[in-house]
Amino acid sequence: MAVVFDASVLSQQESIPAQFVWPAEEAPLAAVEEIEIPVIDLAAFLRGGGALPRGVAAACERHGFFQVTNHGVDAALLAEAYRCLDAFYARPLAEKQRAQRRPGESYGYASSFTGRFDCKLPWKETLSFHHSAAPGGERAVVDYFVAVLGEEYRHMGEVYQEYSDVMTRLALDVTEVLAAALGLDDRGALRRFFSGSDSVMRLNQYPPCRQPHLALGTGPHRDPTSVTLLHQDDVGGLQVHVGGAWRAVRPRADAFVVNIGDTFAALTDGRHASCLHRAVVNSAAARRSLTFFLNPQLDRVVRPPPALLAAVPARPRAFPDFAWREFLEFTQTRYRSNENTLDAFVAWIKAGRGKGPEEK
Repeated sequence: MAVVFDASVLSQQESIPAQFVWPAEEAPLAAVEEIEIPVIDLAAFLRGGGALPRGVAAACERHGFFQVTNHGVDAALLAEAYRCLDAFYARPLAEKQRAQRRPGESYGYASSFTGRFDCKLPWKETLSFHHSAAPGGERAVVDYFVAVLGEEYRHMGEVYQEYSDVMTRLALDVTEVLAAALGLDDRGALRRFFSGSDSVMRLNQYPPCRQPHLALGTGPHRDPTSVTLLHQDDVGGLQVHVGGAWRAVRPRADAFVVNIGDTFAALTDGRHASCLHRAVVNSAAARRSLTFFLNPQLDRVVRPPPALLAAVPARPRAFPDFAWREFLEFTQTRYRSNENTLDAFVAWIKAGRGKGPEEK
């Protein structure tokens, strides 16, 4: 019988169900060292014509992870986004399940993915929804909240519509940082690739866990998407794998975490690293985060900019061309996203796009 992840119930249990227990070699340590990462004053970068702070290019190539400040996101909007997140997750499970994520979909409410997997379950709840920057998609987030959850959720939809619009602007600004880190003279090349983007916004809640040493909020994985913008609350829990060890990321209220995903790694033909990360939980407080995943249009072909390939003409391509829709569907129907998702996808392509790997 499948376990039901009702946060209001399970967060009070002294012993967690076996489905949420991770193997000893993957379980979190009691304490890990903090990581020092590059921090970019984004306004200064854009205003100054693109002078990169020291260490940013190396960080993109080594672990695919940095932070941006002076990003132009209004503090009041950020606070209201968290207030709405709290209001949603305070609702009874049955009400949240009105937005239940269906098999094969990349949006909706998921309570620990209990309907999709039966072991190493993440200790979290998520609500995901699409944001379109294409013509005609200007009200897609509001329309989703009202259609799925009801008219009483219109304000919440309005808040996340505005927040997602702002995140799209910020993510496109960040692509100029990434273009500079790649040494591209045309800083707008990546911005144009993501024009008309079909992105995803996700609200994460990690409830308290009475046995945090056995569980993970999110297991080790690389985002299959392109560029991730994360704002975490002051509880903390994000960890990045660097130099053979997990390192904690200290929360900064004034900063957004930027991490590079698999699709962007393929877009750079492996020049930039897809960030391996996870989230841990604790016994004292819920952790919340707001996550925006920048993606290209669904049918856009992921192929490195010609200028990037011309810089190393003799080197064989690291990744084949593919449509973003194809990789997205692979992660939703064939493979559980982890540290090897892109490798498994490439192997599936080379094998002729047959039945391929099953979900793990």
